[in-house]
Amino acid sequence: MKSGADLMSKYGINVPKGVAVSSVDEVRKAIQEVFPNESELVVKSQILAGGRGLGKFKNGFEGGVHIVKACKVEETAGKMLGQILVTKQTGPQGKVVSKVYLCEKLSLVNEMYFAIMLDRQTAGPLIIACKKGGTSIEDLAEKFPDLIIKVPIDVFRGITDEDAAKVVDGLAPKVADRKDSIEQVKKLYKLFCECDCTLLEINPIAETSDNQLVAADAKLNFDDNAAFRRKEIFNLRDPTQEDPREVAAAKADLNYIGLDGEIGCMVNGAGLAMATMDIIKLHGGTPANFLDVGGNASEGQVVEAFKILTSDDKVKAILVNIFGGIMKCDVIASGIVNAAKQALIFLDLVYKVALKVPVVVRLEGTNVDQGKRILKESGMALITAEDLDDAAEKAVKALAS
Repeated sequence: MKSGADLMSKYGINVPKGVAVSSVDEVRKAIQEVFPNESELVVKSQILAGGRGLGKFKNGFEGGVHIVKACKVEETAGKMLGQILVTKQTGPQGKVVSKVYLCEKLSLVNEMYFAIMLDRQTAGPLIIACKKGGTSIEDLAEKFPDLIIKVPIDVFRGITDEDAAKVVDGLAPKVADRKDSIEQVKKLYKLFCECDCTLLEINPIAETSDNQLVAADAKLNFDDNAAFRRKEIFNLRDPTQEDPREVAAAKADLNYIGLDGEIGCMVNGAGLAMATMDIIKLHGGTPANFLDVGGNASEGQVVEAFKILTSDDKVKAILVNIFGGIMKCDVIASGIVNAAKQALIFLDLVYKVALKVPVVVRLEGTNVDQGKRILKESGMALITAEDLDDAAEKAVKALAS
């Protein structure tokens, strides 16, 4: 994407000249000011998903990446902007293309694959190189497993000339200068470390007819834990490309991942959340999400969690599974009751609907009896459960009824 190209350029990495635009008027202006002498341009839809080239728009237009004559750029961009692109990574719902990236068409003579990722086995960065590129790494691994070179990097020592040379040998450039290529690899590693990347993938990393090694297309992922010190990068985040439920959860400091099931889960603790999802599946249900409100969940966070769950049309039942360790069960129960009541008000005001989905609550831990009494006396239509197995069973039964 545009922001990725700018970032790599700052580190001295060769990238095609390009500009991101969000309207046909901006396309016209970019052609006049940035590409006045170009006869052909590359038009790339900007979404946070791979497989764009082979994707299909819901309006029937084929392909999210096109090489077209300058006179056809406006027309092509117009068919992409504001439209939904479906690729093998977006799912059938697709993603809206709010921007397209226009860049110069390079004369490529060789396409290769390059990536840096974090590897658990070597406990550090791992560089992957393949002398064939331009297609997915999964396809490359299936067709050419012997051509994939892996070079682990000592995170304390950093990348050495020897490491970079091994990577370049794996890429096997045909025309690019070997010494320059080694320097490009070292610059890419520097970017990966200094920007707190978790993935830096260039596919293809290519050689041009003028003997340059160029990052023709790239994908960069960053560690969310580094957001506080990489504000200039995280400010580029485009929430329109993300699940709105996950965006809302992040604002409330909740760990949320949307799934395709029908039973919404609200749990404190990641391990307990995973166990809850597993036992729902065991009883024949399907979880609608992973939602960890944390060990010190506040009433406000519980309210936001309820809002997210109840505003999801797919959720037909809610399972609240709370262990009162650091927090006491009576405090948690009061929070759940107040949150449910506020969720009712929220639904009525925003969506003009009532809370119709059954809510199953399982509490365990300190002051559990007081907590259960608060739930029982709340006047809310809450289904209490004795243990996790009982809770999952009741949630699945409530879903069926």
